[in-house]
Amino acid sequence: MKITFLGAAKTVTGSNFLVEGAGKKFLVDCGMYQGSAADELENSDPFNFNIDEIDFMLLTHAHIDHSGRIPKLYNEGYRNPIYATKATCDLCSIMLPDSGHIQEMEIEWRNRKRIRKGEEALPPLYTAEEAAKSAEIFYPVQYDQLIEIDENIHVRFNDAGHMLGSAIIEVWIKENGDQKKIVFTGDLGNNDIPLLSSPTMIDDADYLVMESTYGNRLHLRNDDKAELFLDTVYKTLERGGTVVIPSFAVGRTQEILYELNKIKDEEHSDEFYKKYQKLMTVPVYVDSPLAISATEIFRENMNLFDEETQAMIKSGDNPLEFPGLEFTRTAEESKELNAKEESSIIISASGMCEVGRIKHHLKHHLWDPNSTILFVGYQAPGTLGRRLVDGEKNVKIFGEEIAVNAEIKYIEGYSGHADQEWLMNFVYSFLKKPSHIFLVHGEPEGQIVLKEKLEKETRNSCYYSITW
Repeated sequence: MKITFLGAAKTVTGSNFLVEGAGKKFLVDCGMYQGSAADELENSDPFNFNIDEIDFMLLTHAHIDHSGRIPKLYNEGYRNPIYATKATCDLCSIMLPDSGHIQEMEIEWRNRKRIRKGEEALPPLYTAEEAAKSAEIFYPVQYDQLIEIDENIHVRFNDAGHMLGSAIIEVWIKENGDQKKIVFTGDLGNNDIPLLSSPTMIDDADYLVMESTYGNRLHLRNDDKAELFLDTVYKTLERGGTVVIPSFAVGRTQEILYELNKIKDEEHSDEFYKKYQKLMTVPVYVDSPLAISATEIFRENMNLFDEETQAMIKSGDNPLEFPGLEFTRTAEESKELNAKEESSIIISASGMCEVGRIKHHLKHHLWDPNSTILFVGYQAPGTLGRRLVDGEKNVKIFGEEIAVNAEIKYIEGYSGHADQEWLMNFVYSFLKKPSHIFLVHGEPEGQIVLKEKLEKETRNSCYYSITW
């Protein structure tokens, strides 16, 4: 048996692993590189495997850094099954065409420059139409369902608690009468993410391939982040500003809507209630067609929500709806938001500020000292979001220099990734500890800290981003 780490190695994007065993070759994830221009150029590189030799693929979840090169795989002739949970299949049906649309828009902008230089125009990585066609090879499965690929390979998907439909995948491979088990965590969720159940604890494994995004960090706990979120919004509204939240269309957006809905039902001090009343006087806009479609898919898959959320639904309280919430679908409606003089909360994709409508909102609000740009998710190195979080005072948006006068806040507790404590708890939960732990999907500094902690506290050999 052999695992080759082809992506998400010492970085958080481009998740892609090749597994060879029991006479089969299969992929786990086929994600897109995101971040700097150099990173994104890697998406066009040839695959480091023979597509004709790939028997099947396992997809941990729908986020583009795990699924984004599936249409490229399809365009180059791959037609074998992609196994994923039903919710992941549903989300990929909207997220991959949206990614294709972005590829078309980005290459059109780039080609205008190339043509002016006398250079040949380039095709997009894939189009929205091509991405939609790739849906035909997705095979939906349920959590806890044992899937027999053949007599020597069995697979099971477990709830990872990271986003709707996300999975920890167990793979059993039997060779020469000897069976080994590999566990791929995909992206592990926090233990307290709104809407979602906690990650499933796994009993045993021979090898563990584990994400390490926050291997050296601890998150705020839920109560703290709710207080901080409300306090940040209240102060911004009091000074007449607008709160702009760059949010990943799938996951973070729905969790923020849940938080805004839930705050009204909690018992708090008079000061807290005063802040909440202020929040409820302003409109909350979700300005992302993809986020709107994703929210509809969330509504269709409410059986995957945690027990608390399902109880709210049964009582008639939809956690994704509340007074003052408005969805803007068209580009014209989006533009109108920046012409309004009233304070508001604008939730818009993309979460790392690289593409989409969020760049227009940043252009209109970054210069305003009354406004706040509130980050609620991981910002990859090289992205505009990361530069803002790191304190850059001037940024270029659509070719124009913009002074960063707005308040920049980052509430890390809203991340969909487990922090160091919960990564460690996941390893502790094994009744039979894996003999090797491979750390992927993380920056080197975080991986090194987590590696040392794992080796010290679990006495395992722990490697990261290694082909063996």
